[in-house]
Amino acid sequence: MSENNDEPFVPRPVELTEALRTKLNGVATATLTGQLQGRGIRNVFLSGLRPTHPELRLLGYALTLRYVPLREDLRAELAGGINPQRQASEYCGTDDIIIMEARGVPDAGTIGDIFALRAQRRGAAGVITDGAIRDTPAIQDMDFPVYHQASHASTWGRHHMPLAVNVPIACAGVTVMPGDILVGDGEGVVVIPPSIVEEVADAAVAQELEEDFALERVDAGESTLGLFPLSKERRPDFEAWVAARST
Repeated sequence: MSENNDEPFVPRPVELTEALRTKLNGVATATLTGQLQGRGIRNVFLSGLRPTHPELRLLGYALTLRYVPLREDLRAELAGGINPQRQASEYCGTDDIIIMEARGVPDAGTIGDIFALRAQRRGAAGVITDGAIRDTPAIQDMDFPVYHQASHASTWGRHHMPLAVNVPIACAGVTVMPGDILVGDGEGVVVIPPSIVEEVADAAVAQELEEDFALERVDAGESTLGLFPLSKERRPDFEAWVAARST
């Protein structure tokens, strides 16, 4: 393990091109979650987490960090030196998102302001934990999206040991693989399999265009029937609306 920047620390199964970024950043996590559900992938939204900055978008690759319950006789061996928590902040790079499995424990911090700042300065796109953050006021002052279950002033050593980075984890009830695509907004974070991220992004953009049409018509007093979801009978109206917008 080194700080060599020649290769990404986190797998890059797919390239987040500018075109793909524009699509993913332009749609709601609710839309993306619905598109994944429609493809039979039902458990992809991280439950019970709140953002420090609901106004900021989150987009990047999952750099996974796994915490396990504290066992005092193993702490020195597993958690000393450049342990996995430190590796995550020291070796992360541009577009990496440190995402932690902390078993939903609300009363032991999993990251504080110094490690969060180190990750930000190295180009990380954000931090996610299903446990607690500490130094919460300082982290909230950072222009940096962080999603967490709780705030607590103690360090991780109260309940945790950092075990491994870049391994499969369970965060907020969702299995997360290293290199998964993570998208966050004010509602929360959705995990997207890299193998289908392009088609999901395209479908989400198309869905939100139909929903914009429905919102406009419902705001004008029409019923939702035939508009949401868009029926075959209303599609000509929708296509005419799209054409008028493009002129």
